[in-house]
Amino acid sequence: MSGTLVLVRHGQSEWNLKNLFTGWKNPDLTEKGVVEANEGAVALKDYGVHFDIAFTSVLIRAERTCQIILDVIGQSDLETIHDQALNERDYGDLAGLNKDDARAKWGEEQVHIWRRSYDTPPPGGESLKDTGARVWPYYMMEILPRVLAGQNVLVAAHGNSLRSLVMILDRMTQADITGLNLATGVPMVYRLNADSTVASKEVLGDMSKAH
Repeated sequence: MSGTLVLVRHGQSEWNLKNLFTGWKNPDLTEKGVVEANEGAVALKDYGVHFDIAFTSVLIRAERTCQIILDVIGQSDLETIHDQALNERDYGDLAGLNKDDARAKWGEEQVHIWRRSYDTPPPGGESLKDTGARVWPYYMMEILPRVLAGQNVLVAAHGNSLRSLVMILDRMTQADITGLNLATGVPMVYRLNADSTVASKEVLGDMSKAH
């Protein structure tokens, strides 16, 4: 029997709050973000999953979310692997800009394309397709084999790095994925078949809060 894969988007960051493009910039969680991470952790504790290993990015908002979860479920010292392959997508020239200011500069339609299209990157940055090109191999080489071996694995990362994973796991089309938002701090629990397809998926919270 395969193990369990849990994906969690980090809690609200300071730049989420300020409506800024973040990408590889490194703001911390807000107070609300800490609450969201704790709520996700409590949901996982109530669910009863015990992890064998955790993965996160090298950005503090995901790292802190991961550690909050592990603290709450009583696994503070769990082996945790930090890798930039799981970082948020790089927003390039948009990073640090207010989203409304970006719309004023480049136009609503162009900014929407950069944010939501599958394969059109912002200037100097990554598209969702580009993000997937680094996330998918890392998942296949480092994370999936552990789940298939029966381990329970936590991945605390970012909206776009996780969307690229959800696209593959849920067999979503390019059109489907452009409309998907992941709520901050809400765990998604996957159980996989031996052939790596999804046997079941449970969302431990309200995805309608996604932004």
